[in-house]
Amino acid sequence: MLENSKQIKRVAIYIDGSNLYYKLKDCEIKNITYFGYTSFSQWLARERKIIAKRYYIGVVRSKEGDVKSKKMQEAQVKLFNHLQSKSEKFNVQRGYLMKNDGVFHEKGVDVKIAVDLLVGAYENLYDTAILISSDTDLIPAIQKVKQLGKEVEYIGFSHKPSYGLIKNASETRLLTKNEIEQFQTVKQ
Repeated sequence: MLENSKQIKRVAIYIDGSNLYYKLKDCEIKNITYFGYTSFSQWLARERKIIAKRYYIGVVRSKEGDVKSKKMQEAQVKLFNHLQSKSEKFNVQRGYLMKNDGVFHEKGVDVKIAVDLLVGAYENLYDTAILISSDTDLIPAIQKVKQLGKEVEYIGFSHKPSYGLIKNASETRLLTKNEIEQFQTVKQ
């Protein structure tokens, strides 16, 4: 007897938080802290089952007397609370931020994304990894994931696509401002 129902594909969603933040900011999306990350993820997944939602970001540490780092830390705590709320249910993976010559640099985030992509493929946790990042450092992990028979869907933005990820991903979706505005929320 032939089975009429087809198996629902499983997706894992991996968001490079800093990368997404700056792309949303470029698109003039307001109130990024309370962006509809889960509804955005569901929209990206289409009819597929989401088995994991991970958000990767470098953690801000405030230094005594440093007003900028204090404000950044407070904003990030609000973001973490939102992402881990009952409505969003994201697994937040933390890297760290290092300040060099007055400029913050994120460390450890790309490695965490690459490891999770590979572990998920090796352990057959997903059929497709949905990657929201434009970081070409992830290309070797993407290539290995594809060799393991999994797909990697690169989600980029039409105004600043990553041609390296377009070339290496199984599928590419370049989003426009009009598509992502629907996930913008009013201030909470």
